[in-house]
Amino acid sequence: MVTDEDGVKRWKRVEVRLKDHVHVPVFASGMSTQFYDECLDNYLSKMAMEQLPQSQPLWECHVIKYPTSHAASNIIFKFHHSLGDGFSLMGALLSCLKRADNPSLPLTFPSVQLHTNKNGRNFSMFRNVLRIFSLVSNTVSDFCSSVVKSSLVEDDKTPIRSGHSGVEFLPVSIATMTFSIDRIQQIKAKLGVTLNDVITGAIFLGTRMYMETTSQGSGNACSTSLVLLNTRMYGGYKSVQEMLKPDAELPWGNHFAFLNIPIPKLRDAEEEKDPLQFVFNARKIIQRKRSTFGVYLTAKYLQLVEKFRGSKA
Repeated sequence: MVTDEDGVKRWKRVEVRLKDHVHVPVFASGMSTQFYDECLDNYLSKMAMEQLPQSQPLWECHVIKYPTSHAASNIIFKFHHSLGDGFSLMGALLSCLKRADNPSLPLTFPSVQLHTNKNGRNFSMFRNVLRIFSLVSNTVSDFCSSVVKSSLVEDDKTPIRSGHSGVEFLPVSIATMTFSIDRIQQIKAKLGVTLNDVITGAIFLGTRMYMETTSQGSGNACSTSLVLLNTRMYGGYKSVQEMLKPDAELPWGNHFAFLNIPIPKLRDAEEEKDPLQFVFNARKIIQRKRSTFGVYLTAKYLQLVEKFRGSKA
């Protein structure tokens, strides 16, 4: 990253040397999978605290050639967010893959299907008016709450928010957990939600249970999560070549906004009796916020803040 004559930061084209980016750690050989599980967790924790070298492109690839309880080996990618958002980086990763049936054909995925009215009838005028009014009011409410939450109102102090300054520089410990995709599919079918809804709800539930276990009563404290939402108006896989075109429908880069999502409280769902209800409650909150233009207004607001106060604002 360099600064031009106008003071604008731009990427500088450099030569990439793979040996500077691909790392293959060496552990003790002939040990148990439990031993390598611990080695992997320790390696992830150490890697998370290390800053990417500023003298080279901001990405790394770590190849773990040892069997763990969940895989014969692991590949870990570490990217700086300035390179692009999750959509861009996953597109770059998928662009490296080839089809097993015919490598000469481009990689494809099922297209996103939009939900339509089954009987083909249009909504009544009255219902359309109600929807527009609800959309406008929810948009104003979500945008104002996002601005207030990010600058004025603070969450309660809990095991996941100490309120102390400089916590981002403290050592971290990373642990991994594996979920069965079949079990996630079962929950998805039972609740009639998406895979993302199930995963997000499970993360929220696990967070609340950790909070309650660590500090009794904190499972019902006021806590907010920041959920990143893709602001591109179209879904689906695009290759790197397609995203880099001048007028690309899905351009490369960072195109996301933050959703301030209040984490459902344990008492709201009596999660010990019905954890599925907790997941469903989380889904309803996210669905409501996604159904407004608040996220797009928040994205524009952040762009204005960056423009007038700089990227570190």
